[in-house]
Amino acid sequence: MFNSWMIIGGVTFLVALGGSLIRPRDVSWGLRLDRPRWLFFEPAIPVIWTVIFACGAISATLVWQAEPGSPKTWLLMGFYLLVELITVAYIPLTLRLRSLKVGTVLGGIGVLLGFVLALTVLPSSGLATLLLVPYAIWSPIGTYTTGQMIELNPDAG
Repeated sequence: MFNSWMIIGGVTFLVALGGSLIRPRDVSWGLRLDRPRWLFFEPAIPVIWTVIFACGAISATLVWQAEPGSPKTWLLMGFYLLVELITVAYIPLTLRLRSLKVGTVLGGIGVLLGFVLALTVLPSSGLATLLLVPYAIWSPIGTYTTGQMIELNPDAG
């Protein structure tokens, strides 16, 4: 009927759509914020996150295929989902609450959970762990950037 990659990919896509739950007035607040001068690659960030989410979905599929339906695998799928939910919540909550501190905290939680997920997945699949490396690299960059933006926009902290 449905292959595991279809279900995992579909869930990943639906959760990622949650990042678009933002109001226009929230977006305008975010656009007015000062950014670090070195943030020249900002237009590429949506593409970067799309690749990261795709890698995460493939990673989850590999983990599922290693032990389909086992209690351990279901727990790992829940862990993948938690990491994605935290990651996707970053933009809507930061903008809605107009707080870069909220974004920094969410980013930090995502970094921590991403590393724990990668270590937890390692016994199941080395390749699945390798596919989490883009998240492990990019998530701290985003969190650091948000922290830098607090310094540039103290009233938005």
